Amino acid sequence: MTPPPHQPKPTYKIACIGGDGIGPEVISAGVEVLRAICASPRCGFDLEFHEYDWSSDRYLRTGRYIPDDDDDLEGRKDQGLNSLKEKDAILFGSVGTPSVPDHISLWGLRLSICQPLQMYANVRPSKILPGISSPLSGVTVGDLDWLIIRENSEGEYSGHGGRSHLGQDHEVATEVSIFTRSSLLRIMRFAFSQASLRPRKLLTVVTKSNAQRNGMVLWDQVASEVSTEFPDVRWDRMLVDAMTVRMVRDPASLDTIVATNLHADILSDLAAALSGSIGIAPTANLDPTRRNPSMFEPIHGSATDIVGKGLANPVGTFWSSAMMLDWLGETRASQLLLQAIRHCCQEVNVKTPDVGGSSTTGQVTQAMIRYITSNDRLLQLDSEA
Repeated sequence: MTPPPHQPKPTYKIACIGGDGIGPEVISAGVEVLRAICASPRCGFDLEFHEYDWSSDRYLRTGRYIPDDDDDLEGRKDQGLNSLKEKDAILFGSVGTPSVPDHISLWGLRLSICQPLQMYANVRPSKILPGISSPLSGVTVGDLDWLIIRENSEGEYSGHGGRSHLGQDHEVATEVSIFTRSSLLRIMRFAFSQASLRPRKLLTVVTKSNAQRNGMVLWDQVASEVSTEFPDVRWDRMLVDAMTVRMVRDPASLDTIVATNLHADILSDLAAALSGSIGIAPTANLDPTRRNPSMFEPIHGSATDIVGKGLANPVGTFWSSAMMLDWLGETRASQLLLQAIRHCCQEVNVKTPDVGGSSTTGQVTQAMIRYITSNDRLLQLDSEA
């Protein structure tokens, strides 16, 4: 009998943007761990990493974070924004440095990627990992397990507004929040669909329509309309200020959460702190249509005060990398990476100082690699399936 023809392993092209501060350190750690997964004889795919030098250093040197696609500067025509469209996913570190105002760095790099590539759904899981303690008394593993979904394309971060009469007593600055029915429909449908996939099938819609009587009222109306399409999902609505209290006082009452660009930005940082450390928190900036690549990043920021000290927690990047693998369809490899994170946090107690340990970034990374490469973990996952 003729054996079936050999099928080559798929190769995914990954853009790596270390950015500022500890970003390059944690992205380098993430790449090391991902290479270890690909090196397993049981791994059915390859990853091809493409490094981008987009950072505040580049901005200070050239005046731009992202080169124009027709720019011949430094001979890097192939690394403009359009080149990202040729990639399967993006790993992003952080942006922000004392030498560049924050509104310039954020809009110059991160938002200049998310908005043109239509990454309208920002997904941030928060849970207490084994071996990591929550600052909430009596709250432990399983009591806090949330999926926060952030509208990532408009709302309070639309970029509309301006300033006039600069330097005068009557100087004016406006920041206009934009809420469109089309964008609200797509994020609400995404949020309800994600809630329907989770065991509890529970969604909380965060609002502030008592005070913001136009955009947030439309937000509420669209949520109510979309809810009829998902009869299996229970949902409730919370004002954002009351939501902070509920997150602290009754975390087990929450599961999937959807909020505006600004509200979810704030709430997800609170969620990360309540789950033990902002250093472990991951995020995915998704284009659910898959017309563009999606971007995966830890949410801890650039943390320029600890650069080069080995204190950066790489777990947020590892978890973001697991989300990336799952998005690419490599579910077994994603499960292996999550399994390695749990093992290192609990069984061998390899943790950085922000979560009560004394290990360095490199030591945590090497512990992850040892776990991944020992005893053919992918084979073990096969046997458990």
